[in-house]
Amino acid sequence: QVQLVESGGGLVQPGGSLRLSCAASGRIFSVVVMGWYRQAPGKRRELVAAIDSGGNTNYSDSVKGRFTISRDSAKNTLYLQMNSLKPEDTAVYYCNKDYRYWGQGTQVTVSS
Repeated sequence: QVQLVESGGGLVQPGGSLRLSCAASGRIFSVVVMGWYRQAPGKRRELVAAIDSGGNTNYSDSVKGRFTISRDSAKNTLYLQMNSLKPEDTAVYYCNKDYRYWGQGTQVTVSS
């Protein structure tokens, strides 16, 4: 079994920054792809950013140029640096491993 634990969410003003972390533990033998998803109230869960085993990244158009995904394989930790946050970024952010395992989510609220 694999456990994913997100942290770093919170309340931030528009234009501010947050850094999310996702610590992975358990039966981690290899990683194909890890990603950050988000779900706002009344909306479907959507991909925010993903990174594969080769370090290739993919971002949704709505966050390109503002968010950066990265990983520290030695620490089994995934990060999402979020800059220039907007109210529409408000959502619960989830970490995902290999399209199979999910974390419990961390709330990000962007409001003045």
